[in-house]
Amino acid sequence: MTGRAGAAPTGGTRAARAARAAPLLLAGYLVLSAADLGGLLAGADTAHLLAKPLLMPVLAAYAAVRGGPRWLIAALLFGWGGDVALMVDHDTAFLLGMGSFAAGHLCYLRLFGRARASRTAGCVYAALLAAVLVAMWGDLPAGMRLPMTGYSLLLATMAWRSGALGRYAAAGGALFLLSDSLIATGVADWPQPPAHDFLVMLTYIAAQLLLTTGAVGGVRGPRAAGAYRGKVETV
Repeated sequence: MTGRAGAAPTGGTRAARAARAAPLLLAGYLVLSAADLGGLLAGADTAHLLAKPLLMPVLAAYAAVRGGPRWLIAALLFGWGGDVALMVDHDTAFLLGMGSFAAGHLCYLRLFGRARASRTAGCVYAALLAAVLVAMWGDLPAGMRLPMTGYSLLLATMAWRSGALGRYAAAGGALFLLSDSLIATGVADWPQPPAHDFLVMLTYIAAQLLLTTGAVGGVRGPRAAGAYRGKVETV
């Protein structure tokens, strides 16, 4: 029977609830992003401290109701761990944050599976990575050189492989690399552009949203996203 009190929700009911929740969660992510970025521009540290830890949980919830793959949700939650750790100004916290982001990149790589990615893009990322590491090596603190090199290799691989999910995810991978490169220049004590922290967060927020959009199907809709999820999770 249907309509009984206490009866389990049908698939259609769950889908309807997800359809209602998804735009609200996406709007919440955009509002939090605006609050975080506005706080950085205005020098309002409280806004940044309140908004930043909420960004990835809300985006992960959006991915979940859109039927996103579990590896995507795990990557976003590891991103949340990195966000929280980097809010503490200490070398140990920085390494913990970098480790959490590295775990997120491994989740992304698992998500991308064995799908093909552009070899040309791979060569470009390899050349850029080599150039940046050579230029930055002497300016990095000695204790950070090897950890940051390993992390950079993993990040560049993720950025390259993200193209397997299409143009949205490819753009997200590139922006993630740019965001973390801006952080690395700060660690190397290079001259910083105006609004450095704002640029770091702007590229990072956009990167995670674009990677999520690519993984859940973007404008293709939930049916295509579900088909993609099934293909990835059987790899």
